[in-house]
Amino acid sequence: MVRYAELHCLSNFTFLRGASRAEELIARAAALGYEALAITDECSVAGVVRAHTALKELREAQPATALRLIIGTELRLANGPTLVALATNRAGYGQLCRLITRGRRAADKGSYRLVRDDVSELLRPGDCLLLWLPDLSAWRAGTAPPESLRETAGWLRRHFEGASWIAVELLRDGHERARLEFLTRLAGATGLPSVAAGDVHMHVRERRRLQDALTAIRHNTTLAEAGQRLLPNGERHLREIARLAQIYPCELLEATLAVAARCRFSLDELRYEYPREIVPEGRTPTSWLRELTEQGALRRWPEGVPARARELIEHELTLIADLGYEPYFLTVYDVVAFARSRGILCQGRGSAANSAVCYSLGITEVDPARMSMLVERFISRERNEPPDIDIDFEHERREEVIQYVYRRYGRERAALTATVISYRPRSALRDLGKALGFDPLQTEKLAGNMHWWRDDIADEHIREAGFDPANPLIAHLIGLARELMGFPRHLSQHVGGFVIARDLLEELVPIENASMPDRTVIQWDKDDLDDLGLLKVDLLGLGMLAAIRRALALVEDFRGRRFTMADVPAEDAEVYDMISRADTVGVFQIESRAQMSMLPRLRPRNYYDLVIEVAIIRPGPIQGGMVHPYLRRRNGEELVTYPSPAVESVLQRTLGVPIFQEQVMQLAVVAAGFTPGEADRLRRAMAAWKRRGGLGHRSEEHTSELQSRGLI
Repeated sequence: MVRYAELHCLSNFTFLRGASRAEELIARAAALGYEALAITDECSVAGVVRAHTALKELREAQPATALRLIIGTELRLANGPTLVALATNRAGYGQLCRLITRGRRAADKGSYRLVRDDVSELLRPGDCLLLWLPDLSAWRAGTAPPESLRETAGWLRRHFEGASWIAVELLRDGHERARLEFLTRLAGATGLPSVAAGDVHMHVRERRRLQDALTAIRHNTTLAEAGQRLLPNGERHLREIARLAQIYPCELLEATLAVAARCRFSLDELRYEYPREIVPEGRTPTSWLRELTEQGALRRWPEGVPARARELIEHELTLIADLGYEPYFLTVYDVVAFARSRGILCQGRGSAANSAVCYSLGITEVDPARMSMLVERFISRERNEPPDIDIDFEHERREEVIQYVYRRYGRERAALTATVISYRPRSALRDLGKALGFDPLQTEKLAGNMHWWRDDIADEHIREAGFDPANPLIAHLIGLARELMGFPRHLSQHVGGFVIARDLLEELVPIENASMPDRTVIQWDKDDLDDLGLLKVDLLGLGMLAAIRRALALVEDFRGRRFTMADVPAEDAEVYDMISRADTVGVFQIESRAQMSMLPRLRPRNYYDLVIEVAIIRPGPIQGGMVHPYLRRRNGEELVTYPSPAVESVLQRTLGVPIFQEQVMQLAVVAAGFTPGEADRLRRAMAAWKRRGGLGHRSEEHTSELQSRGLI
C-alpha cells in the first residue's frame, strides 16, 4: 500500500497565491489518507494555527484520523535558492520563527529579505529540515547540472548534512519525465537525496479558477493579460495517493514518510511564560495577587468588604490559582498602575466587568456585585485560555502607555497583535472585477450595492444594482467572489492588543514590521492567540476618557479641590431626566440616533437600566425580537411570566426577556444542566459563526449536545 506525506503546501495566508483555507487543506488531506501535511506559507506561519485547530476538531469528530500537521515555511532567498524549511521539534520551531522575523524585519511591510548566511546561522540541522527547490529556468533537457546548482548543493551539504533533500515536484506540465531525469542526475552528482513534493496551492482542482484570479490580482493585471504568470494547469492541488503513485517513483514517495517521521513538533508544545518583572523578589504570583487584591478591596470598601463581594473575590482567586493565571492579572495590573501613577484615565471593559478581583485591583470601576453577572463568562476551569481584559486609556495619552510597555519589557519581548484584513463582498467584487476585465464603473456599481454589514452576495442585491445574476459573466464573477470572501488580504496591526513574553517573543511567533514607524506586529491575530491560550492585553484608546479628563479638570478649577471619577455620584435623578428626554448629544454610548430614539421609550432610571438600554440596541436583540416584548413588559402592557423559578432567577432583572450573553449562559446552566464552562463554550459557538463561515461545521455536534440535555 502506497503512503504519502505532503511536504510543500501553501494556504491562503500566502496572500494571493494560496487558494484554499487551512481548514480545507486539512480536511482534504485527511480524506485522502495522507500521513502528514506540511503548511509552508511563504516566510510566514500565519496559517498554521487555523490548520492546527482544524486538525484537533477533526480528531475530536473522527478519532481514527491519522493525519499529522507539520509546521514549515517557504523561503525565496535573495542570493540563492528557494527552500522549504520544516521544524522537527520545539527548538526548530523557535529557530524558524527567528528566521522569519529576521527576514520580515529587514524589509518593508508585506515583504522580506533573507540570504544564505541567515539560514545557516539560525537553523540547526537536527532541529530543522530543508527541501531545496532547484531553479530549472536555465536548464535544458539532456544537459549536465549547471555550476550554480552544484554550488548550492555544496552549501547545503556543508551546513545541513543529513537534513536536506532535493524536492522533486512533478506537475504534469509536459516536462515531468525530463525533469525527473535531471533531478535524479543532480542528486547523484551532488550526493543529496531526493523526495517528492507537490507545491500545493489549493485543496481541490476546482479552485484553479480562483487561483488564476488571485494571480492576476497579485500582478495587478487581468486574466486575459496574465499570460505565463498563470499556472499551466490545475495539478497544484492535493492529489489522490493512487495518482501520485502513477507519477512518482515509489522511493520518492517513501522518502516523504521518512522526512515527516522526523517532524514531531506540535503547536500544543507552546507554553506561554509570563514576564518575571511583575512579582517582587521573594514573593509568589499567588501571594502577591492576594495581597494586592486585599489592599484594593479595603480601598473600595473602607468600612468593610460586603459579604457578596467577599464571596466573589474568594471564588475568583480560587479559580485564578487553580488555572495559574495570577501572572496575567499582575501583568494587567502593572500597566494600569503605571497609567494611574501618571494621571492617565483608564477603564477595563467587556467581560472583565464581571470580576471582583479586577474591581479591587482598580482595573475596572463598576462593582460586579451590582451586576449579577456570571464570572465564568470571564474565566472558567473548562476553558484552556487566559481571560481577556480590554483596557481603555485616554486616546491622547495612550502612546505613553504603549511606550512604557516597550521600555519595561523590550521590543524583543513585546509586540502588537495582528489583525487579519479579510475580503468582504465589496472588496472581493472590486478586485475580481478588475482581474476579469470588467469595466470599472460596472464593478463599482455592483460593489457599491453591497453594504458594509453584508456578508453575502444575494441575487436580489445583484438585481438591485441593475445586473442579471443569470448572465454567465456575472455568475462567474459572483461565484469567484463567494469563494474569495473571508480570505485574508493582508496583516494589519491590532488597535492595541499587546503580546508580552518572558523571553524572546520571536521564538514563540514571528514578528514583522507594521506600516506605522516604531511598530511591530506578530503574525497571529486575536483568534489565533485564543486558540493557543496565549496572553494578549488590549491597550485601547478612547476619546471619551480624554473628554472626561478635561471635564474633571474644569470641575476642579471651579470648586478649588481635587475631583476624580470616584467622586461622581453613582445615581442622579436629574441626569436620568436628561437621558429620558434623549438630551444625550456627547454622552458616550447613548448618543447615536438609534439610542436616542429608544431612550424616551425605555426611560432609564438607574444604572442597570442604562446597561439594558445599551445592550438592547444591538443586532442580536433586535433581530431576535427582544426589543418590543421588553418594552411592553416594562410599560405594563404585557404580563411578565417565567417558565420556572430557575429561569426567573436568571431573567427577572430583564423582565423575562433574554438580552445579555451572560443570560444565555446562565439559562444553559439552570435549565439544561450545563457547567459554567460548558455554557461558555455554547456562547462561543454561537459567536464563532462569522469567523468560520457559518455554524454548519458544528451543527450536528451542538444538536446532539442539546438533544442529550433535553433542550430540543
